[in-house]
Amino acid sequence: MEGRRVVVGVSGGIAAFKAVLLVRELQRRGARVRVVMTRTATRFVGPATFAGITGRPAVSELFDTSHTGEIHVELGAWAEAMVIAPATMNLLARAAQGMADDAVLATLACTDAPLLVAPAMHTRMWERPATQRNLERLRADGVRVVEPVVGPLASGDVGSGRMAEPEAIADALGQTLRPADLAGLHVLVSAGPTVEDLDPVRFLGNRSTGRMGYAIAEAARDRGAVVTLVTGPTALAPPRGVRSVAVRSALDMEGAMQAAFPSADVVIMAAAVADYRPAAPSAQKLKKTDGPLTLKLVRNPDILAALSSARSGPRPILVGFALETENVVENARAKLARKGVDLVVANHARDGFGGDSNLVSLVSPDAVDELPRMSKRAVADRILDRARALLDG
Repeated sequence: MEGRRVVVGVSGGIAAFKAVLLVRELQRRGARVRVVMTRTATRFVGPATFAGITGRPAVSELFDTSHTGEIHVELGAWAEAMVIAPATMNLLARAAQGMADDAVLATLACTDAPLLVAPAMHTRMWERPATQRNLERLRADGVRVVEPVVGPLASGDVGSGRMAEPEAIADALGQTLRPADLAGLHVLVSAGPTVEDLDPVRFLGNRSTGRMGYAIAEAARDRGAVVTLVTGPTALAPPRGVRSVAVRSALDMEGAMQAAFPSADVVIMAAAVADYRPAAPSAQKLKKTDGPLTLKLVRNPDILAALSSARSGPRPILVGFALETENVVENARAKLARKGVDLVVANHARDGFGGDSNLVSLVSPDAVDELPRMSKRAVADRILDRARALLDG
């Protein structure tokens, strides 16, 4: 994002304070930022705050005598991207109708740059049919929506409508400004846990949330790839624009991965696949006994190793994950050689499960690239950068 010109639009919601953090984050990534505000936004955050951190006045009036000419036209032409955060229900409605009655919307009307909006509002406002209709109209016009998350709201309620965190918005913007360097390629991604049924009500599983694999699928989609996501059971919504294949067990995942493998250019095995499964799952619920219960487990197939063995040339690029509790890099190197893959993404269990960030090392046959802690979406892009380089090489 180094040197890219970004206009941040701020509308009048309690989440306006996060726009300050967003501007800081964009500047940290090297962007040049200018700010435009609605009048209502100035009641939540003062224009002087943005002027102080950007070194440029924040525009809040269309008829601002401190500027010569039409400031909204100037800003629209200057921008390489525009982000509106927060975007209130009212602003989204007016934007969807093509209105330009304040400084933010007038700037939007005067730019041909990519536009992102980060909605923020109470759950009941977010779920209104009118809000969703307006969002669909904006999406049809090419606007990218960085959807709100579930969390505490200003009212004290908890629900959807909380504005995405500044880092996530910055990640989305960085992706928007990135060229579609994976266009025409098929990226196959596995994600989430697999579960192995003991009986109709119990199973063996693990703590994988699927967030890392989903982030990779979304990043590959945004870089122009055709994406197949083979996902174990998660609480995540399937990403838009991605072919999602839901599976349950390791054997289910093996079948889905093998079916999609022949057309893949890149395979990224981010799923936490169970190593073992019950030898004889019970058709009925197992009952308690007075003594201990002994389970006989059998090995599951090694999906990634089998795909590697089936590869007849340099494609597809194969990327595996190594989640460890000790000797992380050493174990990743061993996995790299044992499975015959091109890259292993290594991390410690305390860093990999849950949360929106990750701390990983990219282990290849001749190097170890230790990345700083970053969002899972940013990690996804770094993995795809390496896959792209391997394809080119």
